[in-house]
Amino acid sequence: MLRRRGGLVRTVGRTAVVAGTASAVAGRVNRRQEEKYAQSAEPAPPPEPAPAYAEPAPAPENDVTAQLQQLAQMHDSGVLSDEEFANAKAKLLG
Repeated sequence: MLRRRGGLVRTVGRTAVVAGTASAVAGRVNRRQEEKYAQSAEPAPPPEPAPAYAEPAPAPENDVTAQLQQLAQMHDSGVLSDEEFANAKAKLLG
């Protein structure tokens, strides 16, 4: 019985040493990574100021014109039938 108890104590002791070593190594690795990150991290540049004026939006007519031209190209290439083209054109023109 004493022989078993001695083996058990040694096993528990070895396990404690291994666990303690693993914990120490993990802690050291974490500290090194944090130090490396802290050294390499640069502060973010300040945001660029917004322009003093807003650029005007494109005129709605130009947008409608561009959409009509696109529909016409689709109709010419055969993607849209005559009926589909007429319906899409009516929607755009209101």
